[in-house]
Amino acid sequence: MISTVTAATGSPWLWYISRGSGLVLLALFSLVVVLGVATRTGSTPGTWHRFTIAELHRALSLFAIALLALHVVTAIADPYVSIGWLASIVPFVSHYRAVALGFGTLAVDFGAAVIITSLLRRRLGFRAWRAVHWLAYLAWPVAFIHSLRAGNDLGIGWVALIEWGSAAAVATAVLARVLTAVRTPSPGESLDRLSSPSTVAHFRGGR
Repeated sequence: MISTVTAATGSPWLWYISRGSGLVLLALFSLVVVLGVATRTGSTPGTWHRFTIAELHRALSLFAIALLALHVVTAIADPYVSIGWLASIVPFVSHYRAVALGFGTLAVDFGAAVIITSLLRRRLGFRAWRAVHWLAYLAWPVAFIHSLRAGNDLGIGWVALIEWGSAAAVATAVLARVLTAVRTPSPGESLDRLSSPSTVAHFRGGR
């Protein structure tokens, strides 16, 4: 594919930047998801405060926005293919690799919804923000599918390492999140345990 771009445009740099920024963006997005799960579950390194993880999560999310803008602009500006600005907003309307680019557009739309609601969190309320924020878990696999289908370079070792390494990291984080949710008792269960005869006897010094 690279040789085709070179022949068609005389310079492959727009494609290099677009593909490179896309791979970095996938790794960064994966790190953001992992940090988000760590913030939620409280599973942070002993020397790191939970607040530090949350701030790093927000900072990397903002950096990902700038990198996403670079990725989209260079993809549209590349004269090798005609994508158009509409395809960056409306999924599956591109004439070039409609499915692959459509998944990328969906990821952008999901991510935009998460970011906008995060900026308006105080006005929307926690419940509305939290409901939309769950889209981040859906946006990642959509972005991953886009990354797999948009390029023809999975045969390159370091590219495959980024792709599947990101998948492994996110899968581990999501599994940890699910296990934490399963192990953590609901408020009702916690109240039942606190009010059980054995618990009351324990606090009274009984056996």
